[in-house]
Amino acid sequence: MSERRPRPAARNGKRSVWRRALTPPAEPPAALPAPLTHPPSAEPADTGSVVQAALYRDGVRVSTPASLADTFRELRDQPDGMAWIGLARPTEAELLSLAAEFDLHPLAVEDAMEAHQRPKLERYGETLFVVLRAARYLDALEEVDFGELHVFVGPDFLITVRHGAAPDLSAVRRRMEDTTELLKLGPEAVLYAILDSVVDGYVPVVSGVQNDIDEIETEVFRGDPAVSRRIYELSREMVEFQRATRPLVGMLHALMAGFAKYGTDEELQRYLRDVADHVTHTSERVDGFRQALADILTVNATLVTQQQNAEMRALAEAGFEQNEEIKKISSWAAILFAPTLVGTIYGMNFDHMPELHWLLGYPFAVLLMAAVCTSLYVIFKRKDWL
Repeated sequence: MSERRPRPAARNGKRSVWRRALTPPAEPPAALPAPLTHPPSAEPADTGSVVQAALYRDGVRVSTPASLADTFRELRDQPDGMAWIGLARPTEAELLSLAAEFDLHPLAVEDAMEAHQRPKLERYGETLFVVLRAARYLDALEEVDFGELHVFVGPDFLITVRHGAAPDLSAVRRRMEDTTELLKLGPEAVLYAILDSVVDGYVPVVSGVQNDIDEIETEVFRGDPAVSRRIYELSREMVEFQRATRPLVGMLHALMAGFAKYGTDEELQRYLRDVADHVTHTSERVDGFRQALADILTVNATLVTQQQNAEMRALAEAGFEQNEEIKKISSWAAILFAPTLVGTIYGMNFDHMPELHWLLGYPFAVLLMAAVCTSLYVIFKRKDWL
């Protein structure tokens, strides 16, 4: 964090090379954004331009300029003031005008334009550039929604560039304006409040995810066929959540390492240490969620495999029983076929048939059928077909 210093000389006269490259030579006034149209008390989530700009002195709001041009002019006239500018999904012209006025580094401006950045903390001269990933839990959809926030912190200004619905910076502004002693500490205190808001926003997300995991465990042992997809989707959200929280631990430790160098207020140091503790706790919970989901996925795969094995065993048993029935039917069919064959032959009623007029022909045929049937019955019985 940077201590309060006089405004750069380039603000009043000589411009840097970066500012000269950013400022169009032909129409400098037209490049400025349109006047603010939103009420000063709200920072809506779905606006597409400048949300609010305000000037503070000794922790008290002294002005709410109607445009960025007015903000720049009034800040020049108040060297001991601080500008807090909030933007939501800003245009390129707005970012370029801010970069030209506050000597923002082109790499940081490029990151703020493109968004989709990982959480990080970088220092460019007297300006600190912070990228945060906020999160909120959507109860209706039972999923986690992530937003992205870029913060430029200078000696006498703080700029927030929000991509997404979270976090609610209007609540942060109200909190700071109600806490004059904290806001009096300057842009570093506002950065703390933003960090604290982002980290506090993780708490309901952690609670919602914990409830989801409890429900998933119940569904797994209930045999819900759709649970595998839910586990996979929640695992992906936890990967994003982990990417949002894990870098914050190192970022806050880097801030704490610079306390002595940049003369950070002792009370502010305590607040930042508290935020670091909360981030560490949240990061550990998220790591635990990922491990729990991996274990649940393994258990679910085991249960599915066991269910499939049970179904295969049942099919095999059913097939075995069916084969036994077929054996019995086939055995009796074979036994009954022998007398049917003999009876059919002797029932042809021809005059010239062997033993047709033999006195013992009928008893012989009956005994022959009985002998064949008995022999077949014994054979099938020995083979356990009957």
